[in-house]
Amino acid sequence: MSVEVVVVPTGTANMASVAAAFRRIGTELSEARSSEEIRSADRLVLPGVGAFAAAMERIDERGWRQALVDRIDEGRPTLAICLGMQLLCEKSEESPGVLGLGVVSGTVTRLPEHLTVPQLGWNQVMPAPGSRFLMPGWAYFANSYRLTSVPDDWTCARTSYGGSFVSAIERGNLLACQFHPELSGDWGSELLSRWLNGKRVRS
Repeated sequence: MSVEVVVVPTGTANMASVAAAFRRIGTELSEARSSEEIRSADRLVLPGVGAFAAAMERIDERGWRQALVDRIDEGRPTLAICLGMQLLCEKSEESPGVLGLGVVSGTVTRLPEHLTVPQLGWNQVMPAPGSRFLMPGWAYFANSYRLTSVPDDWTCARTSYGGSFVSAIERGNLLACQFHPELSGDWGSELLSRWLNGKRVRS
């Protein structure tokens, strides 16, 4: 049975690399064009690279905010990538006064000033025990901001860069990654495949 995977065109994402990663695991993506598509898609991907404010402006211009919130509140299979994960939060230091989707409690904060920012390259991802989709491994990051506290009711993975930060969160069918699984080699492809098929990590 084919699975419909819809991607949200935030205007701030490398859609080609995300589409290519899913194509490698045998799945084509289609772009969301309405709130109803966002609500009803079998699987939804919320990607993003760049500015928090620009992505939220695009979402609000299209009238997609409530559809995204409803979908996540209902636990429908959703994957958020990089900036997409940050958009789930209440707000970000990058864009004071701009409200995120608010489905994840917490504020996204800037990486410490003494570090090379953005963090560009490979870093280790260490999931908490009981994770559904995540396995320990190495992933590709490109981020200047991060979430440091674990939101309520979510299982998290952590990564160290100038201290520990939340590199992924998951809850039921929902997975949000600060890193880029589409750029993370075989480990990333296997993660995308598990999320796509709803499979649990092998014990």
